[in-house]
Amino acid sequence: MSWQNEIDELKKRKKLAKSLGGKEKVLRQHKANRNTIRERINLFFDSNSFQEFGMLSGHSNYKETGELETFTPSNSIIGHGLVNGKSVAFYGDDFTVRGGASDASIWEKMIAAEMLANEYEMPLIRFIEGTGGGGSVKSLEKQGSTYVPFNPGWDKVIENLSKIPVVSLALGPVAGLGAARLVSSHYSIMIKKLSQIFVAGPPLVEKIGEKLTKEELGGSEIHGTNGVIDDVAENEIEAMEMAKKFLSFMPNSIHSIPTKNKTNDTLKRRDDFLMSIIPKNKRESYDILPIINSVVDRDSFFEIGKKYGLSVITGLARLNGYPIIVLANNPQVYGGGWTANSCKKIIKIIDLAQVFHFPVLNFVDNPGFIIGRNAEKDGTIKYGAKALASIYQFKNPMCSIILRKVFGVAGAAHTNHMNFKFRFAWPSADTGSLPFEGGIEAAYKSEIHEAKNPELFIKEIHNKLNLLTSPFRTAEKFLLENIIDPRDTRKEVCIWIKLAYKRLKVGYSTFGFRP
Repeated sequence: MSWQNEIDELKKRKKLAKSLGGKEKVLRQHKANRNTIRERINLFFDSNSFQEFGMLSGHSNYKETGELETFTPSNSIIGHGLVNGKSVAFYGDDFTVRGGASDASIWEKMIAAEMLANEYEMPLIRFIEGTGGGGSVKSLEKQGSTYVPFNPGWDKVIENLSKIPVVSLALGPVAGLGAARLVSSHYSIMIKKLSQIFVAGPPLVEKIGEKLTKEELGGSEIHGTNGVIDDVAENEIEAMEMAKKFLSFMPNSIHSIPTKNKTNDTLKRRDDFLMSIIPKNKRESYDILPIINSVVDRDSFFEIGKKYGLSVITGLARLNGYPIIVLANNPQVYGGGWTANSCKKIIKIIDLAQVFHFPVLNFVDNPGFIIGRNAEKDGTIKYGAKALASIYQFKNPMCSIILRKVFGVAGAAHTNHMNFKFRFAWPSADTGSLPFEGGIEAAYKSEIHEAKNPELFIKEIHNKLNLLTSPFRTAEKFLLENIIDPRDTRKEVCIWIKLAYKRLKVGYSTFGFRP
């Protein structure tokens, strides 16, 4: 009456599943300096917390007696576990079985992982390696027929972007549908020299006359800088730590508010270097990162997209323990002006803030849109208009710190002016339709021509206009709500964030996340 034989069979099949694609394929994975999927699970999840579904799924051959002869496990692993105590759903490709090609897997497992995250409202982590949804020509011979392509579970992939946090790591070469799933995430990471991403790999690309290595076609120098991937890690461990850091800021789903943490940083901290960090010479630049790090909780800023859209800096941080989205102009690149790529970067971070209920702290030094032929070829005004739309659609609280320049259409988008404007200006604020320095010669052309000393006349006009553009004059007309001592910025925004979190409402956003 005992079921011992069946339990023994269960143990045997689990052992076969853990062997992945076999010793030879595992050795090949290690020689490529890549961990196996099961090794990655052990590295990523809290100890002994991972619970697997579908471990016994795969492809089997049986003897005539009905006894199992051979077993190849499915080349994907799904389940859930704890990451720093937080429940997280998981999907991972096994490259040791047919290079992660979906025709060697059971695609229902991928859908099941998306459904688990969706229905139980927990973040989803994807470890992607291989086609992760693409096929192999070998399958035609094996199946004896072809099929009409479809994208398994894509409705859930898109739905999840507007419901639960999704993080994807490229841990090797990724192509086809696997690449599409990789970028359909809130945060994506690839590894320098080990990860490559492409629609189709080098053998197919060579058919159109381009002979390239995997790295030349889709390495981190390409996709780490063009916005396809958010960030590039040096190795698998660093990629996992970056994913964990991102998750630490995120709520479990749109039905909860980002969680406040305890902080040892004081609200009263005042950094004296803020008094002189912005040069009085408007043509001189400065580093924005020390300002951000001074205002937010110490060591809390987590930058996203370091190598892309460089004139804008985006990321996550905390204020008095409250999670926030940070948006900042970078005056060291194009003076902080908006490019087509920086506008795309803005849209993504604002979508993230809207969907997951983050307030936004905006550090403003914006001379406007970048101009010139290349800017026009890049479609800057088109993507600029999209960035404007994202900011004006944004419904959560936003606080703007006007550090220096606010000019033109792009500068005007530092906040939605139709809402109550929670903003603070430093004495260095310089606002208007355009910088007056560049317009004196055009506006006073006839006067300059008639002047006895044109250079002296220009200097006198410059000094006069410089007085008129003082932020104190602007504040007199209530066109600036507050001018503050730069050292008080942290105190002021920590008061704001407490009010901001009282305004947040859970649930679906008025618009979803755009991949």
